[in-house]
Amino acid sequence: MTKNISILFYSDTHLGFDYPVRPRIERRRRGDDFFGNHYRVLEHALQSKVDMVVHGGDLFFRTRVPNAIVDKVYDGLLDFAENGIPLIIIPGNHESSRLPGSILIEHPNVYIFKKPQRFNFNISGARVAVSGFPYIRHNIRDRFREVLGKIESGDDDSDLRLLCMHQVVEGAQVGPANFKFRHGENVIRVGDLPGNYHAILSGHIHRVQVLWTGSKPGVKPVPVIYPGSVGRTSFAEKDEEKGFFMLKFSRENGKWTLKPPRFHKLETRPMVDVTIGLDSIDRSKIRLELRRILEGIDENAIVRLHFEHGRTRRVLSAQLLREVVPPSMNLQLKGGWKNMDKNN
Repeated sequence: MTKNISILFYSDTHLGFDYPVRPRIERRRRGDDFFGNHYRVLEHALQSKVDMVVHGGDLFFRTRVPNAIVDKVYDGLLDFAENGIPLIIIPGNHESSRLPGSILIEHPNVYIFKKPQRFNFNISGARVAVSGFPYIRHNIRDRFREVLGKIESGDDDSDLRLLCMHQVVEGAQVGPANFKFRHGENVIRVGDLPGNYHAILSGHIHRVQVLWTGSKPGVKPVPVIYPGSVGRTSFAEKDEEKGFFMLKFSRENGKWTLKPPRFHKLETRPMVDVTIGLDSIDRSKIRLELRRILEGIDENAIVRLHFEHGRTRRVLSAQLLREVVPPSMNLQLKGGWKNMDKNN
């Protein structure tokens, strides 16, 4: 029997985000960043010859995705599956708990949780059980034990057991203010987490973190592993590292244990908040001020502009911004674009 099992765990790729199929304006799109990191993760899995890959959910950026994007995503997964490595996917909330149907995803090495269920694998003689369920939107707090009951049975003779989901667990943190989830119908209580798994793998939370189940008499705490997202989806994540986990389980003295998880960082573009204090409706002055500020920022940055004075913001035009913002940057306006003068 093998002594080591390696699993690559990543999540929240949000493929299709800012990736228009027929763009009306040619400019840099953030969608390429998410696809790029998604492919880098799969390439790392191939190069590392892992035993399994788990995607923690939100493969796509929303429920209804253009067919061209679905085909692009599934073509890549099909190419990966041809290498013989099992790929397990948990449908997330952005997919409304189910992936778009396609013959491209029907492959013997692709496993999708369409309901609470368990997939069994034999990896070099080790019996590995991967249990899980698609995202549950309403009241997972009270329904969690019921969902587990649909998966667990008394005849489980596996050597290594994993639980996969796309949910919020009590204690998870998000945002620049380090908001911690504690209560609410969509938050699973730590005390309800089972102790008979070697690890709980979850997507949904975009910040990388490892939590632990509560201590119970005679039961060893179980890690709850969040790999986070592969890219920064909003400015609330602008200071967060993005990447994926490499998990290594070792068999020692007849028991399987998880070694300290190794987090691998992915390249992400900087996100920069810029405040414009100029109080003027003179477009020449605004143009000069924007150029002065943007010259000191990474040309590949994602920039969010905030104007302290409303009248300055109101005379902005798409033409002016195209003149001063490098084509390699992505630009956002705090408060949205609706008040911008697009007629000049």
